[in-house]
Amino acid sequence: MPRMRLDKLLAHLNCGSRKEVQAMIRAGRVQVNGAVERDPAAKVDSDTAQVMLDGQAQQYQAQRYYMLNKPAGVITASRDARHDTVLDLFPEDIRRGLFAVGRLDKDTEGLLIVTDDGALSHALMSPSRHVYKVYEATVEGELAPDAEARFEKGQTLKDGTVCLPARLERLAGDDAQRVRVTLREGKYHQVKRMIAAVGGVVVQLRRVQLGSLPLDSALKEGEFRALTDQELALLQQPSQESI
Repeated sequence: MPRMRLDKLLAHLNCGSRKEVQAMIRAGRVQVNGAVERDPAAKVDSDTAQVMLDGQAQQYQAQRYYMLNKPAGVITASRDARHDTVLDLFPEDIRRGLFAVGRLDKDTEGLLIVTDDGALSHALMSPSRHVYKVYEATVEGELAPDAEARFEKGQTLKDGTVCLPARLERLAGDDAQRVRVTLREGKYHQVKRMIAAVGGVVVQLRRVQLGSLPLDSALKEGEFRALTDQELALLQQPSQESI
């Protein structure tokens, strides 16, 4: 790890804002390798330096990336007074500084990335990137015969919302009518509204892929795990889907 400014390191460790940690340093509350350091611009090696704030060791952590299999019934938020949130599924000792990348509706399940990397979140959610999102849904009602073609063309919904071309696939299986939907945008309740526009009602919705990264099928609802280096690379590369 390259050497970095002491104030930047402490801010990265969520010890406070950049301005707040600078005040802490100047007040003599920070020690580096056993000696008080009062210069916020002092360069330290985050891998080897022993940094203490008010007598408490501050351990550098690289940015964190988790795959969560979100269950229905929890909301995609950092905190909420009335509802359980996705961060409530993480132990308190690792929760600090984390946030969800994008959002899934309360009743939607499946793949959600949780991280402390704002740059990655922006890259994945930026409308200009058109990162693909793949959902599987259980649907009631009779879908229009030309539903696939209408998805492929791009729909204009009843309220005037214009949707980019998408893909609708009918999945074979049991008696339940199931479909797979691939989008490259993320409008409000988009899958449910697009399905409704072709005659169906979504009764269960699950995201199974984000960009080139699929949901780990071994991950149970409510469980999370750290992304591997290979999975992180998949997130950072362009989607291989085409519509």
